[in-house]
Amino acid sequence: MKASEIRRRFLDYFQLRGHELRPSGPLVPGDDPTLLFTNAGMVQFKGIFLGQEKVAYKRAVTSQKCVRAGGKHNDLEQVGQTARHHTFFEMLGNFSFGDYFKRDAIHFAWEFLTSEMGLDSDRLFVTVHHTDDEAHTLWQEVTGIDSSRIYRLGDRDNFWQMADTGPCGPCSELHYDLRPEEERDAPPTPRFEELGEAGRIIELWNLVFMQFDRDEEGTLHPLPAPSIDTGLGLERLAAVMQGVDSNYHTDLFISLLEEVASVVGRPYQAETPEGMSFRVLADHARAVAFLLADGVFPANDGRGYVLRRILRRGVRHAWLVGRREPTLVRVVEKVIQLMGRAYPELTERKALIVQTTRSEEERFLTTIEGGLARFDELAPDPEGEGNGGAPLIPGDEAFKLYDTFGFPLDLTELMARERGYEVDVAGFEEALNRQRARSRADREASGAGLQEHQTLEDWKVLTDDLDQQWVGWDSTEVEARVVAVQESSGETGLILDRNPFYLEAGGQVSDRGVVRGEAWTLSVERVGRVGDLTALFGSMEGSPELESDGELPVVRAQVDQELRHDTERNHTVTHLLHAALRDILGEHVSQRGSLVAPDRLRFDFSHPGPMTAEEVQAVESAVNRAIWADHPVHWEITSREEATRRGAMALFGEKYGDQVRVVEIPDLSLELCGGPHLRHTGEAGLFTILGESGVASGVRRIEAATGPGAYRHLRHSEQTLDSLSQILRTPPENLEKRTQQLLQEKAELENLLDEVRRSGGGSGESVVHEAQIPLPGVDGEGVLYRGIQMKVKDADDARAFGDSFREEESSGVAVVASETPDGKNALFVFVTDDLIGQGVRAGDLVREIAGMVGGRGGGRPHMAQGGVEDPDGIPEALVRAEELVRKALESSG
Repeated sequence: MKASEIRRRFLDYFQLRGHELRPSGPLVPGDDPTLLFTNAGMVQFKGIFLGQEKVAYKRAVTSQKCVRAGGKHNDLEQVGQTARHHTFFEMLGNFSFGDYFKRDAIHFAWEFLTSEMGLDSDRLFVTVHHTDDEAHTLWQEVTGIDSSRIYRLGDRDNFWQMADTGPCGPCSELHYDLRPEEERDAPPTPRFEELGEAGRIIELWNLVFMQFDRDEEGTLHPLPAPSIDTGLGLERLAAVMQGVDSNYHTDLFISLLEEVASVVGRPYQAETPEGMSFRVLADHARAVAFLLADGVFPANDGRGYVLRRILRRGVRHAWLVGRREPTLVRVVEKVIQLMGRAYPELTERKALIVQTTRSEEERFLTTIEGGLARFDELAPDPEGEGNGGAPLIPGDEAFKLYDTFGFPLDLTELMARERGYEVDVAGFEEALNRQRARSRADREASGAGLQEHQTLEDWKVLTDDLDQQWVGWDSTEVEARVVAVQESSGETGLILDRNPFYLEAGGQVSDRGVVRGEAWTLSVERVGRVGDLTALFGSMEGSPELESDGELPVVRAQVDQELRHDTERNHTVTHLLHAALRDILGEHVSQRGSLVAPDRLRFDFSHPGPMTAEEVQAVESAVNRAIWADHPVHWEITSREEATRRGAMALFGEKYGDQVRVVEIPDLSLELCGGPHLRHTGEAGLFTILGESGVASGVRRIEAATGPGAYRHLRHSEQTLDSLSQILRTPPENLEKRTQQLLQEKAELENLLDEVRRSGGGSGESVVHEAQIPLPGVDGEGVLYRGIQMKVKDADDARAFGDSFREEESSGVAVVASETPDGKNALFVFVTDDLIGQGVRAGDLVREIAGMVGGRGGGRPHMAQGGVEDPDGIPEALVRAEELVRKALESSG
């Protein structure tokens, strides 16, 4: 029976028994900071289980896409090594929300497996929590199973929870005996748990009796109504129904393994180490396709980093089977072809999925060879050392593999284990924390750090009542009272009982303004946090009397209205920009960072590659149309559950309280946001994009301006055009044509200059060392070695010389030390094709030669490039390089 039929029959079975068929929830849980990914069918129903969300149905059935590759449930390390573990899988599930409980859940599960699927009841075993006498009795009453086939197990096996907090409860599992009849013990099987660990008896279905909500202290609280949450692994049931020994040998994976075999050029052999790499590629292709389809993009933290780890593990396994070009992308395309009908989002986002996968593979392929070479140096085969313990890879070296070559720590640990090494994880974390501290210090030095948090210890507190009211959403000028004061280093700080000044948060900068008292004025230059209170800091004019004699000093607090309004323009337009990007580029776009200031806005978002000029123009036009339509901007305080139900967008990693502020631009945008906004979009006036660029793999940045800032930018552009017109002596409308003419003339002159250089004129070429190296046991001229110093315009000049060398010389190696007009030095190694097969490889040579001058290098067998830190050592390195070539030739001989 094919997996698609199993899925259909499961859904049909429960629909006929009053269950509402619900679509799979996304892999990225909505507004749930406790989870990286959806890892079970009940995730989309969490609010219902907790009594926070009301729905019209009391029973539901789903086929849920899941990922277990991070957090509490993480199967990444076992993938490919076992027959059952996957990063991505499908979980079939039936759910009851305060309707039926244990008896019916047991009946449904037993009937589906034995009647619908036709499984032999004598091959089924049951486990229950060791305290759950009720379930133990019900299994016998409902199904007739003998008590000898029911096992009581502890919390590790039979108490289920989605995460460290949230809904949980005792569970009961159905297991299936895979052994042939002659090997089966008469129950009770004394080796039940041992056989389960060995995969001879496998868990099929987990029935969770949801009774509790675990809080952050670990305390269990009864749920409003006991409920049912079940999970039946589609891949596992397919393996049983198809009579195969591994999930990877079902119809869900066989076509993917065949695709891997087609790409690699060799058949799949299950029992070989290469077979494991085939399985990893098949599994990881599914995870990559579905994560990208659900808007997760490779990054250096959070969900994006898990995806990057999966991708890079895939590249490494492709490398192990001999691939040196993107491989996973071919298998990802096969996943889309096979599963696009069941999950249309794969087909809808195919171009994005394929482009991102290929780009990420190409990125890692540029560093993996150098990283593997460095790993070989760190972890040579320790066989025979007999030191009594596993050798250790230092933490700072593991960090260099991560920082320089892009090797995730878990990949380094996996490679280390394969060779009998361990990794100093604590040392790695120390090196990583040192780097983060340096980055944090750099941000703080540049003024980009967060507002400093203080305590009230150094403040003069004027009252015991330190409650503060935030009024800045509605007012920019209020009467207030001073409740605390601080003077230090020429700066005065005030805390007011009513505060209209916005404190930097969510990317929006703090307000500026003034606080006026009797005969004094504080110019507010920064806003900070003191405990839970907002404080205003700046320079004081006048001599205030801020002692409390029973009456708190009354002041007038006034935000700079012009700056605030400009900031509001940019903030509201940031929401419009987010909506336009999602509409034009796709729903994979999500906010990754922002800056909202009076003079500009900056918006970072997930997207795999640069936007085209047409896309930038379309986004700019869409935002301006929304501005000119003068949409109203509404906001309200509501519950987090209600905001989520309405589809309000939230940022992953942000912590939200039970009450949240929702900002809505009708039919365009709905986001959780605490910052001040315009009342109508028309107040923004104008929007212009200043630039689009990349800030990290899979993260793009748009910088833009609105209102007065946009006007200033356009005026500056007009002035620049006028100035260029005068310089080039042509009217503005003819500038493009005139510029093209000048560029064509420049290209023609450069071509003439290149021809002169290639012919040996003006290249500054100097042969430092030259030799004929005889081939071992071969008569004739042997191999030409030439070490050259050369003045070049850029690296292309050196490469052009190398191409000519390889064409003109029948057998030789050239090492070129180049110097550009700005004084930058580099090394290039060129090897003719006949020597590559004899073990002379440019990449190997350049690493050793670059090491002589303090640099590093790498590249392909015929051409490689390296850096130079010590230019004075170049002449000696060019001479010594001859000996390296000799050794390479002798080794091959």
